[in-house]
Parts: sequence; structure tokens; C-alpha cells
Amino acid sequence: MITKQSTMNHEEWLALRHKYIGGSDAAAVVGMNSYVSPYSLWAEKTGRLPGFEGNLATEVGTYLEEFVAQKFAAETGKKVRKSNQSWFNDQYPWAIANIDREIVGKDAGLEIKTTSEMNMQKFKGGEYPANYYVQCMHYLAVTGKQRWYLAVLIGNRDFKWFTIERDEAEIEALMTAEADFWELVKTDTPPAVDGTAATTEAVKTIYADNDDRSVDLFGHSTDLQQFVALGQQIKELEAMRDEFANRIKVFMGEAGGGECDGFRVSWKTQTRRTFDSKRFAKDNPGVDLSSYYNESRARVFRVTETK
Repeated sequence: MITKQSTMNHEEWLALRHKYIGGSDAAAVVGMNSYVSPYSLWAEKTGRLPGFEGNLATEVGTYLEEFVAQKFAAETGKKVRKSNQSWFNDQYPWAIANIDREIVGKDAGLEIKTTSEMNMQKFKGGEYPANYYVQCMHYLAVTGKQRWYLAVLIGNRDFKWFTIERDEAEIEALMTAEADFWELVKTDTPPAVDGTAATTEAVKTIYADNDDRSVDLFGHSTDLQQFVALGQQIKELEAMRDEFANRIKVFMGEAGGGECDGFRVSWKTQTRRTFDSKRFAKDNPGVDLSSYYNESRARVFRVTETK
């Protein structure tokens, strides 16, 4: 059975969404979100990290949503209406769907996106980002609808729309992945960590403080060996990269730029000014500068070979 629920305000909606996997979470579950990893999503759903509450980009997207909806309606001749309720489906009790628009008179919905023109390449040849597809499949699963449309405003310069048909095999695969992920949330079992920026930031936030214990790292010798070996490879690769850069720099000499075969190079002098606090303190011994220092705390990870 499919049901709908209204919320009184944005805060109530955020609290409700925290208890389920939403459409914007679906891509993270299957590792297709550039900003959220399975581990960071798990940390959010288990209360270890605060949920994302929006930023300027999402504010702009919300502001432009009605424009994109009307642009889609004008180009396709389809009438759209807002859906201000959260959708639930008994078949997927962990899932929630907050859709942008329904298509009037059709068994279909509409997902609206605004994105930077930096992402223009992702829409070449009729393609669109995989995370958009996953989100639409999530909505098709929860709402039971047969078709979803995707309307995208790209950098306020281009508008594209796409049709996504219901695919039972894709839905089953996604919902199985979501069910498995939600089991990890319910049992408070973390998914495997990865090296993404999202996971790195989540680990840094969750384990921001340390105590005086020293633990036995038995079983992690391979991880430590790989860490040290990769560090050495990075140094070697950086040296190789610098060699190629130096070749180009020597050829350019005093030229500030150059081009060839699809490459553009800039090598220009930039001036950076910094405040010499030590010299100022020496020259002005009676001035207390302590209140002007910004203090930051971070745990520093170091590995040293002992044999």
C-alpha cells in the first residue's frame, strides 16, 4: 500500500526524512554520489553526523524549481502539479519519497535539477548523471508510478529534459541495496570504509578527539604496509610529475602562457602577502596578540616503520 504524509514545517520534514532513505540518499547507498559515501550516509542516519540542511546552491535550486517546472511544461505540453507530501510504500518500509512534481493525468512524476555549467560534459550525447537516474528509480519504486521525467537547467544557459521508464530489474537491485544498507543502520553496523573525501571527513568528525590509550593493531599489518608503500609511490609519482612540469617551464622561459594540442598552460607570477606575527611581536613587545589567533584542533595520523 502507498500512503502520503504531510509535515507542518521544514524542521519536521527533516526529522522525518532522517528516519528513512530518501531519493537523494539512494545514489550514496550504491556509491554513486560524489559528495556522500555509504559510510558518511550511515553515520548521518545513525546520528553520528548532522544531516545536510542545505546551502546556497540548494537555496538557488529551490528558488528556480518553479521556473524549471514551467519550462518543462511549456516544452512538453504536459501539465505539472506540486506534491507537498512525503510518499511511503509498505513494500519498502525504510524508504521515503519527496517528489518535485506529479504529471497531471499521467502515471508519472518529474524530478527537477539545477546544476553548474561545469557539469555540461555530463549531458553530452543525450546522457545525464547516474545519480539522477538512481534518484528517479527510487521514486518510481516508492510511488509505484510507471514513468519519471527529469528536467535540468544547466548553468542558466541550457535546458534539457529526459524520460526514464520504469525498470523492474533496476528497481529490485536498488531496493535490495537499500534494504541491506538499512539493516546496517538498524544494527548500528558500519559499512566498509573507503578513501572518498566524504568518508575521510566523516571519520575526522566522528573521531575528533583522542585519549591516552595505545591499542594493539593486530590484523592491520597489511593496511599499514599498503599505507607506507602508497606513500612512497605518491612521492615518486609527484617527482615524475614535477619533472614533466620542469621540462615545460624551461621551454617556456619567461613566457606567461602557452598552448598546444588541446592544452592551455598558465605560468604567471602571483603575489601573496602574509602577516609576520613573530616580527610584529618582537617590534611591539607590549601588544598582546593572543586574542587575534585562530586556534584549530585536528588529530594527525602518522605511521612510522619500527623495523
